[in-house]
Amino acid sequence: HTFKQKQVIADWERVMGKTIASRTTKVFFNKKVLFIKLSSAPLKNEMLNSKPQIIDLIEKEIGKGEIEDVRFL
Repeated sequence: HTFKQKQVIADWERVMGKTIASRTTKVFFNKKVLFIKLSSAPLKNEMLNSKPQIIDLIEKEIGKGEIEDVRFL
């Protein structure tokens, strides 16, 4: 993990908001792919549909080139 990737994981609640953070059970990077484990199936579907916006949000936090994809578990 790069420092910037660790920053996203540490600041998950601030980046994504309390509602999403409270339903997130795990957040980790594997290379440049962010994996998000959620406890809510409806939220998972909603986030799947918002994937480009989520990547944008994270890129605003840590800059381009640190994240290539988001996968939901």
